[in-house]
Amino acid sequence: MTKVVPVGDNIVVEPIVEEMSSSGIIIPDTASKEKPMKGKVVAVGPGKLRKDGSRSEMECSEGDVVLFSKYGPTEIKVEGKEVLILAASDIYAKLV
Repeated sequence: MTKVVPVGDNIVVEPIVEEMSSSGIIIPDTASKEKPMKGKVVAVGPGKLRKDGSRSEMECSEGDVVLFSKYGPTEIKVEGKEVLILAASDIYAKLV
């Protein structure tokens, strides 16, 4: 099994794709969809390396649901499953 381990202040996110609109209308797969901007954190890097050799603390942890920049992530496939790699600065908020 391949595991993606992020380095520095990078985060691996599994996108959350919502198939239904807020009014309850089901959107068909053939309809034009925007990239998801919400996802579940599956792996977190150790933090950005500072000049003094210490690492900055990461604000997200595995299992968090986050909102992120539409244009920030890099898409990859791991064992047929799409995941996104993004920098901590591309995350706007955690949903609690």
